Amino acid sequence: MLNIPADVVLLDGADKPDRRRFDVGGGSLVAYTSRAPDKETENEDTVAIIPWGPQAVILLVADGAGGLPAGKRASLTVASSLAQSLQVALEKTMLLRTAVLNGIEAANDAVRELANGSATTLTVMTIEGRLARTYQIGDSEAMIVGQRGLIRAHTTPHSPTGFAVEAGFLDQRAALHHADRHLVSNFIGTINMTIDVGAAVELQSRDTVVLASDGLTDNVHIDEIVELIRRGPLDEAADALIDKAVQRMATERRGEPSKPDDLSLLVYRKP
Repeated sequence: MLNIPADVVLLDGADKPDRRRFDVGGGSLVAYTSRAPDKETENEDTVAIIPWGPQAVILLVADGAGGLPAGKRASLTVASSLAQSLQVALEKTMLLRTAVLNGIEAANDAVRELANGSATTLTVMTIEGRLARTYQIGDSEAMIVGQRGLIRAHTTPHSPTGFAVEAGFLDQRAALHHADRHLVSNFIGTINMTIDVGAAVELQSRDTVVLASDGLTDNVHIDEIVELIRRGPLDEAADALIDKAVQRMATERRGEPSKPDDLSLLVYRKP
């Protein structure tokens, strides 16, 4: 495993749920990860917080591909490789967008070099001052939500259902119950990996940023996520998301999603 810079935080929730709060990048952040409630094997998700000077931070969620070998090793390799690449780029005063793209390419190479068939999704959000930008590979998701509930940015999951929602052929609630919801078409660790780069979004007062693995988005509808995070204290908003997802995983009810899975999320706000 690569060495990571001392100020980088990795959460892997290997043995028990890991919830932490930080002041970073000029804002406040709650990070959480835990393994699926119905399994005894390790949590395949990795969450990372990578500072980039006093007013910038890179947030990421990597979800090791279930059913493939060494999913956890893939997600940890991506997080540590990207952190190391970004540290080198910071020392060279490289533009953040260029640094992230180069770092993701290096992370893809690092997972491929494991040569064990492993793969992982990766969702990254950079926050530099008040400008936020997403980088998407796979079906974890990132959102920026205003205090009144307006979704100001939302990544498209790289999956048949994700693209169908984006094209207007399927609504988000129907997608959550679709038989092909589990299919993913883009991974780190593959020769044909592609990066979906979002437009820069200027964060407004009380905007809330969320990055999450599909443990959240397969169990909580998007409109429910928006309602839970758009107002109120940051800690309460993050805990409400966690509680809702865990409750759905534990109890299957008619008309509600329920898919036990590893759960990871980052919830962030600027003052």
